[in-house]
Amino acid sequence: MASTAEGTEEGVRRRDWIHIAAVSTAGVGGASVLYPLISQMAPTADVLAASTTDVDVSSLEPGQSIKAVFREQPLFVKRLTPEEIAEVTAIDAGGLRDPQTLEDRLGAGNEDILVNLGVCTHLGCVPLGAADGENKGEFDGYFCPCHGSHYDALGRIRKGPAPTNLEVPEFTFTTETTIRVG
Repeated sequence: MASTAEGTEEGVRRRDWIHIAAVSTAGVGGASVLYPLISQMAPTADVLAASTTDVDVSSLEPGQSIKAVFREQPLFVKRLTPEEIAEVTAIDAGGLRDPQTLEDRLGAGNEDILVNLGVCTHLGCVPLGAADGENKGEFDGYFCPCHGSHYDALGRIRKGPAPTNLEVPEFTFTTETTIRVG
C-alpha cells in the first residue's frame, strides 16, 4: 500500500508539471501571435511626425502673422497688438454667436499669441486676413471669401453663415519662442 500512495503522489506531481508546461507554452505562443497584430496598429513614424508642428515666433512683431501647416491644414499664428487686445476685450463675449473671451482663445499663461486653424467653420474654406494686404473683413480679423463669414481679431465669428469660431488647436510653448501645436 505504501507503494500505491507513493505512485499516486508521484503521478499528480508529473501531471501538474505537464499542465504548467502546456499552459506556459500556449501563453508564450499566444503572445508571440498577438504582439505583431497589436503592434501593426501603432502609428508609423511619418504619422507621428505629422501629428505636431513646431512654430518659431521669435521674429513675430505685434500685428504680424505667420502661416504654417498643421495636419495638412492652414495654421494662423498671430501676435496681437495692444490695440487689438483692448478692442476685443471691450466686446461683451456673451452677446456673440459662439461666446469666447480673450483668455479662452489664447489659453492660460499666454498674453498675446493667437493660434487658429485657418479653416472656416462653415464649409472649410481658407479665410483671408493672415497675410499683409489681405481682406480682413468688417471686424479687422479674418474674412472667408467663399460665403462671407467675418471674424474678429481673435477668430470669433461675428457675421455670416459660419456657426462657430475658428478652431484653436491644442498648443504649448516648448520654449519662450517656440510653440508646439498638436
